[in-house]
Order: sequence, then structure tokens, then C-alpha cells
Amino acid sequence: MRLLLLTLISLPLLATAQTKVPTNVQIHVAGQEPLGYAPCEPSIAIDPTNPDRVVAGAVLDYVYVSEDAGQTWSRDRLEAKDGVFGDPCVVAGPQGDFYYAHLSNPDGQGWETEALLDRIVVQHSKASKGGKKWNKGAGVGLNGAKDQDKEWLAVSPSGDKLAICWTEFDHYGSELETDSTRILCSTSDRKAKDWSDPVRVSAMQGNCLDGDSTVEGAVPVWIDEMTLGVAWAHGEHIRWNVSEDAGASFRPYEQYIADIIGGWDHMIPGIGRANGMPVTGVAREGVHAGRVYVNWADQRNGPDDTDVWLIWSDDQGKSWSDPVRVNNDPPGKHQFFTWMAVDPVTGHVHIVFYDRRFSERTATHVYVATSTNGGAHFTNRRVSEFPFVPSPEGFFGDYNNISAYGGRVRPIWTRNEQGLQGIWTALMEEQ
Repeated sequence: MRLLLLTLISLPLLATAQTKVPTNVQIHVAGQEPLGYAPCEPSIAIDPTNPDRVVAGAVLDYVYVSEDAGQTWSRDRLEAKDGVFGDPCVVAGPQGDFYYAHLSNPDGQGWETEALLDRIVVQHSKASKGGKKWNKGAGVGLNGAKDQDKEWLAVSPSGDKLAICWTEFDHYGSELETDSTRILCSTSDRKAKDWSDPVRVSAMQGNCLDGDSTVEGAVPVWIDEMTLGVAWAHGEHIRWNVSEDAGASFRPYEQYIADIIGGWDHMIPGIGRANGMPVTGVAREGVHAGRVYVNWADQRNGPDDTDVWLIWSDDQGKSWSDPVRVNNDPPGKHQFFTWMAVDPVTGHVHIVFYDRRFSERTATHVYVATSTNGGAHFTNRRVSEFPFVPSPEGFFGDYNNISAYGGRVRPIWTRNEQGLQGIWTALMEEQ
């Protein structure tokens, strides 16, 4: 009787949510690749000069282009002189340029050779090419036998400067105490051909085990044309550092800005690997212009209750707000794999995440939370038409992504069910 009553109570809530779900579009058909190399870790960017043009990427080397705001997509394989091996990061510049950063595979043999991950690779698609043609790429951070991993790009407000930050491993996966990790950053101009020698961002070092004690998740943000901020995770803390000379140097110390309780490496039922590493963003317009945001997920409320969080700073990272819980469901459910986009036109904050608020097991939906008041409050909207039940086998990736421009919002995610994976988006307009 109690179960029946709960079901009856829940039905109207579900019906209400379903009427507001935006149209879903499958970008990549699932099941065409073996697990481990199936499409995942999607990244997406809206062209600010033509918002109907949207470019996306996914593991290992896929690039997708839409000319009708995401309704239909073409698909191609990216090629680079130093190879392509995942961790796709697609960003757009204000003049309509697209940039695709990824890991290297110079010998084309993947994990069979020590050359894998020897550098970060950045490829450029000119505004006139619209993501359909790319150069062969520029290598960043080559440093002997060290491994370069988990990169992210940012474009300055003018579009004339680029910054990329990542984790350098003395040797990926090493258990030796003499091997360590650090956060590095390099810069370039709009052409993305010539990159500066990397500078160190993190004062503290981590281990090389690709877990909580590794320094990882560096996402840069241009606060203005000369000020570059970077957040990353280390242990149960989120760290922050700032460059005031456009990335040429960083402060010799780093700030602790928030707790990431339980660490960034989460255990989520049905998911072989999940992380809550921080994401940065900045408001360019609106009443909160200049506000810097950091978003992450953690398990401060227990291992069975992963939540999404946000903090902000109005003084370029000198001081920060208390954390705001982004998901608005009752306690006891998992929200994970978060990513954030701050609309450069409206200044509104949009955060995408997987959500299990209506599930007693591992059935998973996708939600987008939106704040129109600088992160103080969020509305939550389900954007997936149907849930999926993930398979813990194979590689599901480390992140999803989202892009926003002028009230148009395009989340992108991996759907994994019964061992098959595909890439999806939702045609979401801000309500």
C-alpha cells in the first residue's frame, strides 16, 4: 500500500517533467566500436558568430558538425601529425574559430608504445572552415619521456589568446614515490600554431596513480584579457592559481578554495569510473559580469549521495562564496559527471549532470540546472527523454560537456546501455 501511494504521488511529478523535456538528438549511433574505444567524453561548442553551427568531439577521434543548431549532424575522423588519442576538448572563439585539443599517439600504436601521451595536441579550424576542415595540429608540452594528460583549452575574450592547462606525469600509473604530477599551462595566439614553453601552475605535487592524490582536472578561464585563472583537484581540496600576465607566469603559491569531500574519484554504482573534478567559468555580461565560477561534484553527504556544487568569486579568486548545492532533489541519490557553461550573452549559468533522483538502482537521466541570479539559486530541468542503465564494463569516460549562447543551450552526454555507447544532445532553449 505504501509503495502504491508513493507511485501515485510520483506520477504527476514525472508527467510534469516530461512535458518540458527538450527534443533529444542522437549524434553518434551506438554499438559501432568495441568497448574501450566507443564514443565517450563528448565536448561541444556553439559558434558565437553563427549559433546554428555547432561542433562537437568524442573519443577517440570523432568530430561532429551541425549547421542547423544540432538537429542533424555530420561525422568525420580527426587526423593529426602527432596522432589522436582521446580527451577531446572542443571550444569556439568569438570570431568563429574552433579548436580541438586532445592527447597524442605519435606512433599510432596506442598503449603498445612509450610514445603515447608524450604531448598535448591542439588543432585549429578557421572560421571559414566551420569545424569541417582542421590543420594537422601543434604539439604542446613535449618533455622527454614524461606523460601529458587531461588537458583543457580556453579562449580569451578578444579571441586573440589561447591557454591550455593539463597534468604532467613523470610516468603515468607509476607507484614510485620519486614520480609525481604537476599542473602546467601554455599559451598561444589565435592561430594556435606556436605555443609557449609550459609554466608550472601548481605549487604542490601529486602522485602518478590517476586517483585522488594526483593533481588533475585543470580547467583554465580567462577572467579578462590579461588575467587567467585555473582550478584543479588534489586530494579532498580544490586548488586555484592566477596569472596576471596572460599566462606567462603564475603566482608561486596556490589557494585552497573549497573542499571536495571524498576526493574527486567517485564510486558510482554501474559506472566503472566517475570523477567530480572542478570546472571553471566566468560571466562576461549581466549584473554579475566578472564573476568567476567553479563547479564540481562530491560525496560530502555520504557515498550513496553524490551532489553537484558551485562557488563563485567577485574579486578574481581572492575570496569565494560558500558552496551552493546545484541539484534540488531530496537527499540520498546520485548526481555526477558535472560540467558548466556560462552564457557569454546572458551571463546565466548552466550545469549538466547525470541524475538518479527517480531511480532505486542505476537507471540514469540527464539534467541541466540553470541559474539566472549569479549562482544563488538553480532550477533543475530533465533534458533526457529516457533513462539508461549503464554497463560498468569498458570505458565510460571522465566527463560530459555543455555549451550556451544567447539562451540556446546544448548539453552533450554519453549514453551507455547494455555495453553499447552513443553520443546525445538536447535542443534546449532557456525558459
